[in-house]
Amino acid sequence: MPWSNQSGGGSGGGGPWGQRGGSGGGGPWGGGSGGGNGNPPDLEEILRRSQDRLKNLVPGGGLGGRGLMLGALALVAVWLLSGFYFVRPNEVGLNVVFGKYVGKTGEGANWNWPYPIGSVIKPQVTNVITTEVGFRTIESVRQSPRQTDVIEESLMLTGDENIVDIDFIVQWQIDPAAPENYVFNIQDPSGTVKAVAESAMREVIGKRNIQPVLTTDRGAIETEVRQLMQESLNSYNAGVQIRLVQLQKVDPPQQVIDAFRDVQAARADQERLRNEAQTYANRVVPEARGRAAQLTQSAEAYKEQTVAEARGQASRFNAVYEQYKNAPGVTRERLFLETMERVMGGTDKIILDQAGNGQGVVPYLPLDQLQRQPARAGQQQGATR
Repeated sequence: MPWSNQSGGGSGGGGPWGQRGGSGGGGPWGGGSGGGNGNPPDLEEILRRSQDRLKNLVPGGGLGGRGLMLGALALVAVWLLSGFYFVRPNEVGLNVVFGKYVGKTGEGANWNWPYPIGSVIKPQVTNVITTEVGFRTIESVRQSPRQTDVIEESLMLTGDENIVDIDFIVQWQIDPAAPENYVFNIQDPSGTVKAVAESAMREVIGKRNIQPVLTTDRGAIETEVRQLMQESLNSYNAGVQIRLVQLQKVDPPQQVIDAFRDVQAARADQERLRNEAQTYANRVVPEARGRAAQLTQSAEAYKEQTVAEARGQASRFNAVYEQYKNAPGVTRERLFLETMERVMGGTDKIILDQAGNGQGVVPYLPLDQLQRQPARAGQQQGATR
């Protein structure tokens, strides 16, 4: 061989690489620097060494049919294990195979065919979503949240052809009993809920006059809108559950709000005056009826008393008349004396003797005057004090 005859200074011969490398490695990568001479590595040698290592790993020392089968089984096992998935407490797992919904799973570990045969969709069924209708809340890092009015959503027509400005919110969530309807039946859930809410509110407001809408019917409106929305979404099989409808603002349009408030104040004054008048009537009418009943009863009592007295006097007169027929002279004298007693009993009297020979004036002891003098003296003393 040509290289064996060359013995140039170096250590050990053995080919050109031994002379150039100075270390006798038995090949370009055998001893040391691994291509330090600047030549590219031998690709055939690299492939040969890779095959040797693979043969050592595979049982039997070769890549026969059995080895290929074991490798394929290992890949299939890894692929099947990738089908396990976990469902959180706030989620529901929806299994899809070849693009078709096949069932749902609950909380915990579950399995479905892995990609590309199957897939799993896990909607969060406990999250409550708030949809704003008639306004939008704008969040800002530097400023506090502010609201902007959306006129095309908030202005609505009432049953008495008035315009009212209504802002409200709807809180909803995915129906835990039918999350597959939510995922597969509607394309834009938030937009669908907002459109249904606006339509339901317009229908409910269109049946009412503006006065109860602004004052007393808010609770009834919220309940009716929520029921109407739920019925509409159920008819769509939307898989949405409405939890709350809450009115935020119910006012007349901004252009006429001042005049409307004046009308409201006048109606409030009218109602207040009506209530005051009703209160006064409730107080006065019973008193008048009581007085009327009292006068009626007094008149009835006076009537009974007068009739009884008249009947008594008539009976007394008849009795006297009966006695008069028996003894006319005695009866006349008795009547005369009784009459004189009634007439003269309470008057001041001076008795004159016209028939006798005396002085004419008959003295007598005025007992009644003696009884009146002490009483008059006591009254005078009290007045002087």
